[in-house]
Order: sequence, then structure tokens, then C-alpha cells
Amino acid sequence: MPDLILLGLLMAAIAIGFWLGRRDRRPDEQAPAPATLSRDYFVGLNHLLNEQPDRAIETFVQALEVNSDTVDTHIALGNLYRSRGEVDRAVKIHQNLLARPALDSEQGERVQLELARDFMRSGVYDRAEKLLETLLKQAQHDSHRRAGRRLLIDLLEREREWEAALEVAHAILRQEGGIRRAAAHWHCELAALDIAEGSQAMARKRLKQALSTDEKCVRANWMLAEIEFDHANYKQCIRLLQRIPRQDTGFTPIILEPLGNAFRMLDDESSLVRLLHQEVERAPYTTTVISLAQLIERREGVEAAASFASEQLHRHPSLRGVDYLLDLYLLDADERETERFNLLKRHTQQLIQARPRHRCHRCGFEASMLLWQCPKCRHWGTVKPITGLEGE
Repeated sequence: MPDLILLGLLMAAIAIGFWLGRRDRRPDEQAPAPATLSRDYFVGLNHLLNEQPDRAIETFVQALEVNSDTVDTHIALGNLYRSRGEVDRAVKIHQNLLARPALDSEQGERVQLELARDFMRSGVYDRAEKLLETLLKQAQHDSHRRAGRRLLIDLLEREREWEAALEVAHAILRQEGGIRRAAAHWHCELAALDIAEGSQAMARKRLKQALSTDEKCVRANWMLAEIEFDHANYKQCIRLLQRIPRQDTGFTPIILEPLGNAFRMLDDESSLVRLLHQEVERAPYTTTVISLAQLIERREGVEAAASFASEQLHRHPSLRGVDYLLDLYLLDADERETERFNLLKRHTQQLIQARPRHRCHRCGFEASMLLWQCPKCRHWGTVKPITGLEGE
């Protein structure tokens, strides 16, 4: 049905353009329309009525002569083919347009952009890259240069060419926040490669560049904290992890395990307890509540931990919180209660395992693990722990 609507609109555009072209001519310039155009028009209409949209489009393409008045229609046809997954046809139309000397600079740049999109859609990245690099050098229109730069950045990111992407994006980092966020993560990707190669100093430099590019880059502080922990700089590791909730409170749950490990290495559990109490008051995430309850259990016993967890669940219900509370009740349960609690726990475990732990705040993509780039919408830093009854 969407194809039929698009084709109907396309036919109307062709008919109106043809009519306007005839109307705008002076009387002495008027000439009868070629018979082939009228015939092709009705042949295409016949294909459309017989639910043969592919043959209808092909007929309209053949009927339309390429000139300044029909360039937009040809571009639209190429884009329609690309959206339908018929990239070869889209390439053919756009390449045919690009070979025409009648195109002005604005039209030529538009066609180059669309052809680059065709190549990217078909996975021919090298041809798309060359086309976009040429466009950036020769473009006379700022809007096309900006669109070409964005497209080239997207292409380089897909190819994981982080250095090249940073170089192309450098000119627009100050103007565009989305690019700054992405660029910070590109620095983090390069830092991860440095760490894998054993170059910790270079990794630190990259991560500081990431924070200089985007001061809210959670990943940069996370990776710096990992480096400090590996070098037994536990106090610095703690300071870096504590910055993350101030950058984005939604990432608080991910810092609790490494934070606990660092405090334990310093043999300073009391400071960890104080910090977790502060976090529970500020943002009572389920992971924070459970982490603190586990410490209370070890220091004050099961009853105190169960009382604390129950109070927090009353204020902020969560499925994982109920599951943890069942664990505490099982520790003091008799045989009959154990059977009942185990039955309930099997249900809570099934529900927990069936639910994802993280969600992209931009497109809604869900995942069981933390991803720094959403695989669906490809935005950086938007996948966070899920909050609510079935999450944090």
C-alpha cells in the first residue's frame, strides 16, 4: 500500500510538471507532446492498476527525459529504489544523472550525496568515501558540504576508522553536541586499543582528550578508573568513579561493584557504607539498595538487612529487590517456609531473567549488558540501566 501511494504521488508530480512545462511556453514555442510520452504514461498507469509497481516505475523512468525540470523526480525515484532495497537501480539512476552535463552545481552536489548514500547502503564504502571526499573539496554550497561531512563521518565510524573520523569532525566539534559526544567515544575506542597493546600512558592521554571533548563522557572516567585500579591507585580509582553519577546519574548502578572492590582493597568498608547511604538517599537504585543491604547483613545480621531492604522496597518497589529479600528470608526460614520461599524465588528469577537490564533512551533498544553504542540507532552513551519496577 505505501508503494501505491508513493507511485500515485509520483504520477501526479509527473503530470503536473508536464502540464506546467506546456503552460509556461510562449504560444510560438508550443509543440505537440511526443506520442511516446503519452503512451508511456498510460502504460505505466496500466502497470500500476495491475499492481505491478516495479514495471510502473521502470516505465516512468524511461519516459522522463533528464533535464533541469526532472532532476528532482529522478532523484526521488532513485531514493525510492534505495528505500525498497533495490540499490543497484538507485545507483544506475543517480550515476546516469551525474553523467549529464546539464546539471548545475547545486543539482550535481545533491546527486553526489544520494549516490554516496547508495554506495553506503550497498556496502561499497571505498567508493562512497572517495565520492564524499571529492564533494567536501569541491562543494560550493554549505548545506551540501555539511551533509557530506556528516555522511563521511558516519561512514568512517562504521568502518571503525576513529582517527579519520576525528579529523573530519574537527571542524564542527564546537557547533554540534551530538558530534562531541560521539568524538569522545572515538577517543575511548582508541584508548581501548592502546590498553590492548599495553600502552597505558597513551590510553590515559586519549581518555583525557575524551573528557576535554565532552566533559560528560561517562565511559572515559570509567576506563580511567579501571586503569588506576590495575595500577593499585585505589583512591584515585574511587575519585574517578564518584564523578560518574555527577556526569549522568543514570549510570550510578554500574559503578557500585568496582567501587566496592576499591574500598575493600583499602580495607575501608566503613567509608563504602557511608557512601552507599548517601547514594540511597540521593537516588535509590535497586543495585545500590542491595549493595548496602549486603554490607548491613555482614555487619549487623540478617534481620537488620531484611528490615532495611523491606523499608526501601516499600518506598521504591522493584522485582530484583523482592528477589533479594527472599534470599534473606530463606536464611532464617524453617523447612516449610523454605519450600514456599523457594517457589516464589523461582518465579522471581524467571521474571528477572526474561527482562533486559539496559535500554537505549533514544530508540528503546533493549539489551542484557551495557553497550556504549546502541546497535540500533547507533548513538553513543544512550544505553543505560533500566529503571522502574522491573529494573533499577
